[in-house]
Amino acid sequence: GSRLRRQLESGGFAAGEYVKQLSQQSDGDRDLQEHRQRIQALSEETAQSLKRNVYQNYRQFIETAREISYLESEMYQLSHILTEQKGIMEAVTQALLLQADRDDPALGARRAAAADPFLPLSAKEAAASEEGRQRTLTTLLEKVEGCRDLLPESPGKYLVYNGDLVEYDADHMAQIQRVHAFLMNDCLLVATALPNRRGAYRYDALYPLDGLAVVNVKDNPPMKDMFKLLMFPESRIFQAENAKIKKEWLEVLEETKRNRALSEKRRLEQEALPRPAPTPPESTNPFEEDDDDEEEEEPSAEEEVVDLSLEWIQELPEDLDVCIAQRDFEGAVDLLDKLSEYLGDKPVSQPVKELRLKVDERVRQLTDVLVFELSPDRSLRGGPRATRRAVSQLIRLGQSTKACELFLKNRAAAVQTAIRQLRIEGATLLYIHKLCHVFFTSLLETAREFETDFAGNNGCYSAFVVWARSSMKMFVDAFSKQVFDSKESLSTAAECVKVAKEHCKQLSEIGLDLTFIIHALLVKDIKGALQSYKDIIIEATKHRNSEEMWRRMNLMTPEALGKLREEMRGCGVGNFDQYTGDDCWVNLSYTVVAFTKQTMAFLEEALKLYFPELHMVLLESLVEIILVAVQHVDYSLRCEQDPEKKAFIRQNASFLYETVLPVVEKRFEEGVGKPAKQLQDLRNASRLMRVNPESTTSVV
Repeated sequence: GSRLRRQLESGGFAAGEYVKQLSQQSDGDRDLQEHRQRIQALSEETAQSLKRNVYQNYRQFIETAREISYLESEMYQLSHILTEQKGIMEAVTQALLLQADRDDPALGARRAAAADPFLPLSAKEAAASEEGRQRTLTTLLEKVEGCRDLLPESPGKYLVYNGDLVEYDADHMAQIQRVHAFLMNDCLLVATALPNRRGAYRYDALYPLDGLAVVNVKDNPPMKDMFKLLMFPESRIFQAENAKIKKEWLEVLEETKRNRALSEKRRLEQEALPRPAPTPPESTNPFEEDDDDEEEEEPSAEEEVVDLSLEWIQELPEDLDVCIAQRDFEGAVDLLDKLSEYLGDKPVSQPVKELRLKVDERVRQLTDVLVFELSPDRSLRGGPRATRRAVSQLIRLGQSTKACELFLKNRAAAVQTAIRQLRIEGATLLYIHKLCHVFFTSLLETAREFETDFAGNNGCYSAFVVWARSSMKMFVDAFSKQVFDSKESLSTAAECVKVAKEHCKQLSEIGLDLTFIIHALLVKDIKGALQSYKDIIIEATKHRNSEEMWRRMNLMTPEALGKLREEMRGCGVGNFDQYTGDDCWVNLSYTVVAFTKQTMAFLEEALKLYFPELHMVLLESLVEIILVAVQHVDYSLRCEQDPEKKAFIRQNASFLYETVLPVVEKRFEEGVGKPAKQLQDLRNASRLMRVNPESTTSVV
């Protein structure tokens, strides 16, 4: 075997030569068959060895895939952080250059002229250049449907670069669609091509350059000439037509972002500089002097009050970006609270409005990140406390309603996942114990965490009650599928419902009573189970009635008689001894005794399932079951001609009317809490069904 293995594994093995040589050396068909069997055995052994190796390394494969996923996430975060750091370093460099320009204006002018080849030489040329850029932008955007309202015309907006790209899926690297990208000096517009309309596009997305990061994607044939755009927390991958165009896109994107940051920095510095009060025109009206003085004083007072030149205010947008990138949600909200407190009683001037617009954009980004943290797509481990951080920050941002909705959606997904992960055991009661423990423990933990997070938001509690009801419906669906759809016995169903009710009572610790909800959701299934079990008892009773010979029971041994006494005592029949005779005889029919035990067992199990909505169903089922037995006794008494058997039938009828029916009535009243008139009527009647004396046919 080992020699054959080495021969087949050798590098110079040639199958044709091997078969030819084997055919020449073999003596006949038997040698070839034996050799074929050896090769087949070697093949099976190799397959088993390969399978064992796969099983041994399976866990390592899973761990490796998980580590690759973690590494990809970390690399994405690292790339984002590096991009932010690069932007910060460029901003610092530009700030230093601006400081040098202020110290030496001539040097600044020369540097600006050398850096910007499009710097206008005159006001007339500048106006013409600006008008031409806007005309080009307007012409191109007329071809894009749905972007006119999103891109209002402004004097400073112009087109920098545009071109066709192909978008790919970031996970599977499958082609999604062809797009056309328009890069403007402050944003990037992505549009999709319209079918059957050449040169026409439909709006797809708009990304401000402030929150956009560009990452080069390494070529991996056939995937090449690609780059990635990061808009936290999402990303998109595009492919250029060739390497040259890809390089142009990367360079022009970075350059435009840099120019955008520089222009914003210059604008903020210009706004922070004190502005000289305008010289009022001379007037010959002496009465206008006081009014002019007041008008001059008011804007100067506003300028003195709203001081936006503070360092922390100047750096606030960038600090918010850093906090969001580093997932320092508390720090970001603290900065927003500090700004709100500072601007609380200040007048709203134009610089304040512009600052508010920038801050609002960061607030939207922060809200999106917090919403993503609470989405069910994120990891559901850690229980409800794991969501506290994101929920508390959303509440501080004034988004308590959204926080409540996302928190409850997250918990609903967690509960549903926990229920799905439960193993369906062979024993139904064991599975129901686990199901109730998982569900009601999760519900209790969610309620406590909700009370902690939303203590000051009373309006959210109604949403929690609605969520609890929907969660209870999900639980009842899983419960009914396992208990009622699988046609379990009534005793098993009763025990399972009892377990669910006991767990439901745990919620009273936090003042939440959902018992009425679980009753309302289970009433249909329990009614079906009661009626189904009632039909089984009626069919069994009719079958015994058809074989009735009206003979006394002989239990053969004292042990069997003692066991029957205990069973009847457990059913509530205390005077059973008066129906026993000598030598293990019982002066009752087997049919009547079996009916008594089966009916009392049905009543005991049904009372475990009882709640007010089931009152009439249970009562009607008992009446139907009892009627089948008493009608049979009534009919037999009418038809029987033998005096001895007739006396024995009367004794069984007496047992039914005077012993069994009072026990059923008493036990029903104890379990329900009130008597039943229908059972009283059955007991007080000497006969439940009067049959025509001439009749000899059963009505049952």
